[in-house]
Amino acid sequence: MADAPRGNWVDAYAPKAARPFLRLSRADRPIGTWLLLAPCLWGIGLAAMDGGFRAWDIWLALSCGAGAFLMRGAGCTWNDLADVDIDAAVARTCSRPLPSGQVTKRQAILWMAAQAALAALILFSYNGLAIGLGIASLVLVAIYPFAKRFTWWPQVFLGLAFNWGALLAYAAHAGTVSPAALALYGAGIAWTLYYDTIYAHQDREDDALIGVKSTARLFGENSRRWLAGFAVLAVALAGLAVLLSGADVLPKTIAVMGTLVFGAHMARQMRRLDLDNPASCLHVFRANRDTGLILGLFFAASAIV
Repeated sequence: MADAPRGNWVDAYAPKAARPFLRLSRADRPIGTWLLLAPCLWGIGLAAMDGGFRAWDIWLALSCGAGAFLMRGAGCTWNDLADVDIDAAVARTCSRPLPSGQVTKRQAILWMAAQAALAALILFSYNGLAIGLGIASLVLVAIYPFAKRFTWWPQVFLGLAFNWGALLAYAAHAGTVSPAALALYGAGIAWTLYYDTIYAHQDREDDALIGVKSTARLFGENSRRWLAGFAVLAVALAGLAVLLSGADVLPKTIAVMGTLVFGAHMARQMRRLDLDNPASCLHVFRANRDTGLILGLFFAASAIV
């Protein structure tokens, strides 16, 4: 596929019959799974700062990884079902399984249902609040593909959906959703606005031709200022989440250091970013896997001390 990394595991190792379905789930591009998983890890770490990790958190982290893979796949399948005509008109996406005819709409619906069903089995191992939050997230997942048709801010809807795991994982550990968790959720939304605006700059010319809205088109020449603002907001809200937590001074200090490194990593990306070069935009977008993991690692360290 045109927008998949060369030599990815799907093209190299997956059975030929399974490849169109794995491509439909973006299994050949794991960055989306990482971006969905990172806020879950943040939520676990933030909740564990007050009282430390428990044995349950091993299952929670592993199941969040599996759930992120499955729900990202189901969400991408739903997105492609909704966007099949748009994808057919964009050079970067016209080779995807649905617009290229590798998979029928009926097959895609069945594949989406199978992934969602497996994710539900994982969700039902959590407590009642987390289960309720997981079910509620489906509303955001359902709306997102259509957001670019009615708002210049579809990245907000992506942020609301992609960072829901911060609330869900926090609730799965703590049994509640605190102000600290809500601040962390806000940090994730700001982070998504940062990285997905960069991603959207790849398609801004095609999007303009077919009338698709995005923050990349909305901000135009002012994009770098907006990106810097989103990065600062993400760091500030992540820091607020730490300060609102019930952790002691040392764990809070380590976690705040993590928010600063989180911000420094985005600042480094900005120095390398060329918004007029699609390859540069894609490279920086993918680098946000490390951005998210940095914050997760610092939060985990703060919960261990």
